Amino acid sequence: MSNLLSANDSQSDAAVGTPITSDDLDRRYRYWRARILGTTIVGYALFYFVRANDSVPVKAMISDPTLHLDKTKIGLISTVGGVTYGVSKFINGFVGDHANPRWFMALGLFVCAVMNFFFGLSSTLYFFMGFWFANMLAQGMGFPPCAKSMAYWFSPRERNSTFGVWHTSHMIGGALIQALTGYLVVWYGWRSCYYVPAGIAMVGVAIILIFLRDTPESLGLPPVEVYTGEETPKQLKDEIRVEEPYWQIVTEFIFKNPYMWIISIANLLTYVMRWEQMKWGPTFLQEAKGLNVVASGWLGFGSEMAGMTSALLGGFIADRVFGGRAGRVCVIAMALMAGVIYLFWITPKGAVVPATILFIAMGFLLYVPQMLIAAMAMNLGTKRASAAAVGMTGIFGYLSTIVAGWGVGWMADHYGWGGPFALMLGCAVGTMLLMLTTWNVGAHPQRETAVA
Repeated sequence: MSNLLSANDSQSDAAVGTPITSDDLDRRYRYWRARILGTTIVGYALFYFVRANDSVPVKAMISDPTLHLDKTKIGLISTVGGVTYGVSKFINGFVGDHANPRWFMALGLFVCAVMNFFFGLSSTLYFFMGFWFANMLAQGMGFPPCAKSMAYWFSPRERNSTFGVWHTSHMIGGALIQALTGYLVVWYGWRSCYYVPAGIAMVGVAIILIFLRDTPESLGLPPVEVYTGEETPKQLKDEIRVEEPYWQIVTEFIFKNPYMWIISIANLLTYVMRWEQMKWGPTFLQEAKGLNVVASGWLGFGSEMAGMTSALLGGFIADRVFGGRAGRVCVIAMALMAGVIYLFWITPKGAVVPATILFIAMGFLLYVPQMLIAAMAMNLGTKRASAAAVGMTGIFGYLSTIVAGWGVGWMADHYGWGGPFALMLGCAVGTMLLMLTTWNVGAHPQRETAVA
């Protein structure tokens, strides 16, 4: 337990206490930033292997006569899991601000792998719900250590673009597991969609333990803001208020900050769209657009890859074009998203090419606010409360599963797919309007004067 909460890693990794020349400092910072970024990308992608592996096998599970499942029950499992994940992400955000990311993240992925194995063994609704509940409880230990790592190893003015690179972990994990489960469900049955990812996740636990480390200071390096020349030690000290208690920072920068509430509500609407596309997209493609299970899995892969591109592009535009004002990029993306959702819905069954293009375009646009809202939360909360700030937006995001999980399943069972698409369209417009109010929020909102 002391390792889990310790602020220090092995001194042998850092040569702590030895003099550091300018060239040596650059070399060590380049090495550790690349290592931390790469490890968190791989680690978090494997969290998706044991979280996003439940969408492609839905139709096969419903068709299994021994399970007695329908869309409403599948949606209920998703809702329980999603709400649990949101609450866990919120609570673990506070723990993550103090925990060593290396041990904290590895423990969470280990528990997720074990719970997926037991989920694959299950055959009744209550066991499905119980093991998915436990899985999503542990899933909340994945993002906070990544948020802390990004906040401590990359400065605010490079955070949107760097976070865009890190955010590819979502799409890499989501895309690979969509494609993999498409084949697994055909070759070995739906249970293999949980056994195989669990085994792969165990490899990820070892990778995290071997390669991940804590903060620059724990390795004998100066704070990243000082290293990059973005802030002097005094400016950094004043901004993060090192003399004030952690909970005072959380209260002022998160709970009493109106922008945190605005982007959290926007995140809820964004996650309704994301949940509908990721969790229900394969089923909709199979039922309403005429694609088979393997094709729907590959289309999910294509959508995630498009999202990876947009995360990189969105972060670059936010930092290089709009000076760190990420809300502007979100507004543009959601205006386009509303039009794409409508066109996808009216595309007739059998029109595979336009349906494919529009589905991938939805993924491209959807990941822009999902990534940038998290980056904005980290800047609003400062590095001292970065994980807690992302946890705040996260609990709102995954409360969306009450509607997008059980609610969408119930609507699809009773009234068809029209209601869910109207819901997505409304969420795109709502997100656009909310993010419009953040138009001038920059990289250092605590000390910058916003300019139009």
